[in-house]
Amino acid sequence: MSGTEDQAVSEALLALEQVTRRLRRDCPWDAAQDERSIVPHTVEESYELAEAAHLGEDDKLLDELGDVLFQVYFLSLLLEERGQGDLGAVARNVTEKLVRRHPHVFDDNGDSGMADLPTEAATPAEVRENWDVIKQREAPLGHPLAGVPQTLPALMYARKLQRKAAGGSDRVDPAAVLDEIRSRLDEAERAIGEEGAGAQAQEETRHGSQRLYAQIGDLLFEIVELSRSLQVDPELALKLASERFRGSKEAS
Repeated sequence: MSGTEDQAVSEALLALEQVTRRLRRDCPWDAAQDERSIVPHTVEESYELAEAAHLGEDDKLLDELGDVLFQVYFLSLLLEERGQGDLGAVARNVTEKLVRRHPHVFDDNGDSGMADLPTEAATPAEVRENWDVIKQREAPLGHPLAGVPQTLPALMYARKLQRKAAGGSDRVDPAAVLDEIRSRLDEAERAIGEEGAGAQAQEETRHGSQRLYAQIGDLLFEIVELSRSLQVDPELALKLASERFRGSKEAS
């Protein structure tokens, strides 16, 4: 990137910071927000960004990236107001973290207490595994599943738990998972046969029985494991399937 391009980027980021501060000061809605009220918007913008990226719509991706960037600026400003950090601190923290967790790229971990960690990573899978090892070394959380937020959407929560339980690895045998799915399907079929699933049963069973919840939950959990073994994001896969369904119904 040339010096002129660097300057243009710096000016654009500074302009966004100034707009963010002005909104926080002069807009009644922005002035009334805190991190709890803003984060739902952050999550929504993140999903819209993910959809744009997955669909390959560059114009939409450009727009959604701006919305997410504004969320970062706004939340950083809230930290600054409490004296707990600012945008610069956010940028420095993530820069240091990226350097620390990529020892195969940056040879800067010699004085960080992590010199004994692997510094080789030839595949994306090895990078992910090293990342989780380094993350655990930075701030030991005790149990491997500690630190997985329960507020995550269910499919994302299941996938993160599975990855954590596997030590950060996504190396799963799809054939073995398919066998497990078949087993879960057999169990679900037996439960349906014994409890009934016809119109009468649906009228009499409010929200489904605990047994059926357990069987369907186990089946969905294994579907997430299959998606993980294939490097498919289950959240996006289900969203795309829902959109295909919606499109087919709207077209009919």
